[in-house]
Amino acid sequence: MLTPFETTSVLGQVGNLDIKLETGRMANQTNGSVWIQSGGTVVHVTAVSMATSEPRDFFPLTCNYLEKTYAAGRIPGGYFRREVGRPSDRETLVSRLMDRPIRPMFPKAFCDEVQVIATVLSADTNTNPDVLAMTGASAALHISDMPFNGPVAAARVGMVNNEFVLYPTYKGISEDSDLNLIFAATRDAVIMVEGSSQFLSENTIAEALEFGHEQLGPMFDLQDALREKVGRPKVEVVEPVKDEEVITLVTDTFAADLDKALTIPEKMTRRAAKAEVKSNAVKLIEEKFPEEPKRAKAVGEAMAALEKKIVRDRIVNEGIRIDGRDLTTVRNLSMEVGNLPMTHGSALFRRGETSALAVCTLGSSRDEQRFETLIGEGTKRFMLHYNFPPYCVGEARFLRAPSRREIGHGTLAERALRPVLPSPEKFPFTMRVVSEVMDSNGSSSMASVCGTTLSLMDAGVPISAPVAGIAMGLCQEGDGFYVLTDILGDEDALGDMDFKVAGTEEGITAIQMDIKISGIPAEVLRKALAQAKEARQLILDDMKQVIAEPRAELSVNAPQMEVLTINPEKIRDLIGPGGKNIKAITAETSADIDIEDSGKVSIFAPTLESLKKTVEMVQYYDQTADLGTNYVGTVKKILEIGAIVEILPGLEGLLHISQIDVERIESVTDVVQLGQEITVKVVEVQPNGRIRLSRKAWLMEQAGQEVDLEKFKMGGRPGGGRRDDRRGGGPRGGRPGGGGRR
Repeated sequence: MLTPFETTSVLGQVGNLDIKLETGRMANQTNGSVWIQSGGTVVHVTAVSMATSEPRDFFPLTCNYLEKTYAAGRIPGGYFRREVGRPSDRETLVSRLMDRPIRPMFPKAFCDEVQVIATVLSADTNTNPDVLAMTGASAALHISDMPFNGPVAAARVGMVNNEFVLYPTYKGISEDSDLNLIFAATRDAVIMVEGSSQFLSENTIAEALEFGHEQLGPMFDLQDALREKVGRPKVEVVEPVKDEEVITLVTDTFAADLDKALTIPEKMTRRAAKAEVKSNAVKLIEEKFPEEPKRAKAVGEAMAALEKKIVRDRIVNEGIRIDGRDLTTVRNLSMEVGNLPMTHGSALFRRGETSALAVCTLGSSRDEQRFETLIGEGTKRFMLHYNFPPYCVGEARFLRAPSRREIGHGTLAERALRPVLPSPEKFPFTMRVVSEVMDSNGSSSMASVCGTTLSLMDAGVPISAPVAGIAMGLCQEGDGFYVLTDILGDEDALGDMDFKVAGTEEGITAIQMDIKISGIPAEVLRKALAQAKEARQLILDDMKQVIAEPRAELSVNAPQMEVLTINPEKIRDLIGPGGKNIKAITAETSADIDIEDSGKVSIFAPTLESLKKTVEMVQYYDQTADLGTNYVGTVKKILEIGAIVEILPGLEGLLHISQIDVERIESVTDVVQLGQEITVKVVEVQPNGRIRLSRKAWLMEQAGQEVDLEKFKMGGRPGGGRRDDRRGGGPRGGRPGGGGRR
């Protein structure tokens, strides 16, 4: 017997999108399963938890975002024709976007393993599925029995013609918008921000977030309505019993020692001092309770709580931070450029104990990164790859493929630099920058932004303006909010916000914010943006002292580039049969040559010498006959009225019988034979391209007689012209004049 699917759904409108949330159709063995749809875009999100009997001191949450090419009616590329291997960078980035807003919404005591999977099942060309996946993750957790303190909703804000737009289309973001801002929020406050802009002001960014948050009310209502219909009772989270005796003993005994350790500015020295205090505390507890060795485990919790209290109290009460700075001071800056002799551009940027080595490499358009998306294939001509080796934090571990964090930080820095890059027409190189983090103690991603700017300028890339970035922190105590400029790693861990802002003197180009509290007031957000602007300007001023503008010329190690325009009809000759000619040129010069149907030829050569040679070889196939110039040509055909002579590859002219010799001849073959090389002068180039040649004029010139080309134009009968079936063949040496080919 055929039975219908038992489903529960809710419908609503958010901004300009019609939203449908549905559950019950599939994946019913999960803790929560939601189908979220807008237009032709459908994302299915599942949430599953697995209890553990072993105590954990962390929350094992995993978020995965998957784009299936069948969703857009496409078959994946590659040999296997299926989605295999590691996720794409986009899938990794959206997975991070899902994780960041929902992780803080779980109680700290909840340590069950949780996996959230969002699968794009259908995709139209208007609605981007990433923000639907983020909201769908919240909805799946909201209706589940997991202790998720939601709901959370996500949206994208664009800016078209100075007007904010909620949920802009793909085209609206890529072509029309000056802003691409993804954010997630609860009913009360924004909790996550990620995006880029075209030099918009701090005030405009704040207004965009306020606008977006105001529009999200219906999205929270939809999730609550779905939970009212199908929501499971939430499991109770039992707070672990704290060993108050151990905590009190550790606090009373070691507070002064830990306070002293937390005044040491240097990270590694401070780490060693804190480890010594903790070791002494463990020894004390083991000696105090020799028959209860498990009680020593409470020392770690006690030390962490004490450290957080000391650091935050010092910020609130004294306005002093771990390394002795006040709340707005940027750490000492050091920079140098051109420190790697054989690279195209390099820079070392240090801020306090964080440093990044940025190395720029230039390539041809063939080096562009090609990728597949649900809406088609695309290319990238600028890539920024961020590496975080274990030695940068004094650790030793296996080297693996780039982590989600490394991909995310590299993309953030890449997004910050993209608005200042030159257009392909102005600078047709492919650009790759690798940021190697050498030392890390707070915001290596923003150090990568600064280092990348310096390396691009050192390489001679004509960026429109330098870009710098800074990371801001926050400490909330009661009703007080204390914004910190240029946070340390410890301040990130112990604080309430990680807010990265990058931009030029003109405005913001990239932004990323995560907070660990329920939200921050709008005025605090504006203060953080204003404080970040001051710090960014200070860094930009110092960067200009090292290198004020992009170098006027590329490094001698960089590829040399020249753009030529040839006659489109000569493209076939340049390429040759089966690519014979172009392959010969590239093999001899090691150059990359890109040819467009319009006749535009872009040459990328490894050296200046190679470039000059390549240009000559390309131009060889696009030579035109110069009036009055002598050429050594080959007789290609004997006619009754004269001979057809090839003076350049694929370029022929008529040598009339009257122009073969100074004396009258009865037959063409009396003087010239088929295949013979003879010297001729170009005496006429007609508007239709036909060429008239004269051996007679050359002979007169050799005899010292004056040659008047106008008289030669009048004499004889015009004829000949270009040969329709041009022959191929590799470049041949030659020159204008009495001997050799040009």
